[in-house]
Amino acid sequence: MDKITVSTLKEMKEAGQKIAMITAYDYPSALFAEEAGAEVLLVGDSLGMVVLGYDSTVPVTMEEMLHHVKAVVRGAKKSLVVADMPFMSYQASISDALYNAGRFLKEGGAQAVKLEGGSEFADLVHKLVVAGIPVMGHIGLTPQSVNALGGYKVQGKDLKTAQKLMDDAKALEEAGAFSIVLECVPAALAAKITQSLSIPTIGIGSGADCDGQVLVYHDVLGMYPRMLPKFVKRYLDTASLIKEALEKYVFEVKNKTFPEEKHSFNVAPEILDRIY
Repeated sequence: MDKITVSTLKEMKEAGQKIAMITAYDYPSALFAEEAGAEVLLVGDSLGMVVLGYDSTVPVTMEEMLHHVKAVVRGAKKSLVVADMPFMSYQASISDALYNAGRFLKEGGAQAVKLEGGSEFADLVHKLVVAGIPVMGHIGLTPQSVNALGGYKVQGKDLKTAQKLMDDAKALEEAGAFSIVLECVPAALAAKITQSLSIPTIGIGSGADCDGQVLVYHDVLGMYPRMLPKFVKRYLDTASLIKEALEKYVFEVKNKTFPEEKHSFNVAPEILDRIY
């Protein structure tokens, strides 16, 4: 595929073509996801939970994010790489946000950033876009605000919150966002929001009518041993395969069946004879 840009995604929406986005956190995951045909690779702050072992995304730092963004960019030659703005990297001030978002493009090599929040961040989104930093919005369930939301819950189930999501989506579009993630939004509401926007929506737990879908790499491959959210489809049970392989390796080491001769290197006997 040709190099994917933010314009490509809008063209795909207009043509009715679905967008495949998946998280990536390192060089090999970027390679595999791009080779599979994913148009967008999101270096999500979800790495805090599936890679770094945190209980939530809140502790993730800019330095940790940059480290992983750089690795993904090395593996992705054609996919659009979007970097997640971690908690408190943009909420305190516009100057902080501009500086940190700029680092993702200038130092990390990403082509865009993603930030959580609706109309309250529209002014920030506008300023980032004017500065030349493409922005993907994220509304609905926003994991960085899990403490304020009272847990991981579906958003927009009553009239007030449903209207707020529609207003947020329109505000982000008007501010210049090139796409919006809708997380854990009722399917019919997500469809209505999608139809109301000229920019693509990317759904996660928000039904089939979004312009694209995103899932966490480790969830898709069954690498993370945990209960999966309702919206996740596990395509492979990699965790079991990895465990089986590692157990076999440990067994063979302890029982002296690995390494075999074919795994070893040789040296001429006359060399050994001259060593004292």
